[in-house]
Amino acid sequence: MKLKNDADICSLKHLSMMPKYRLLTLAELESLEKEFIDYLVVNGIVAEDWLLMKKNDIEQAEAIVATFSDVVFEAILRKAKYLEVRGSHFMYTYQCNENNLVLVAMEVPESAAVDFTNPSYVAQAMKSPPSSLSVYTSTKPYHKVRELELFDMLQAGCELTDDKLFKALCLVLAENNQ
Repeated sequence: MKLKNDADICSLKHLSMMPKYRLLTLAELESLEKEFIDYLVVNGIVAEDWLLMKKNDIEQAEAIVATFSDVVFEAILRKAKYLEVRGSHFMYTYQCNENNLVLVAMEVPESAAVDFTNPSYVAQAMKSPPSSLSVYTSTKPYHKVRELELFDMLQAGCELTDDKLFKALCLVLAENNQ
């Protein structure tokens, strides 16, 4: 049951069931083809039935793709522990706890000649911080369900990451407070 194009998945033009997060793109679905096939089988849909459903019951096929998309995003978001976002003059990293987000931020004024999007500059700034560097932390509770809030942050430009940057910035913050 090879996925070749959007029509192979389903048309999605008449989507009656909106996903909780968003529909997976064709490229994302292709990369998850084995998981999608397993999902169909677990739900009692074999290849032949899927092909017939896409042809004869587009709404049902679209609902299955939407539900699968939600399952994928829910699994990713439940596992998410750290997010980060960088701009030329800022770097924010978030620890995604069960009930709150912990932000550790590094910022400089717009006039500063820095670029936090450059990994070599970040390493240099950690060793020898610019004089105008501000490092701070804050905590906030989620205003929505945790996974929905993390999804919104990802859609706004944050990326999933590991704990390295968060811990490194915490060390910088601890050193600055001594």
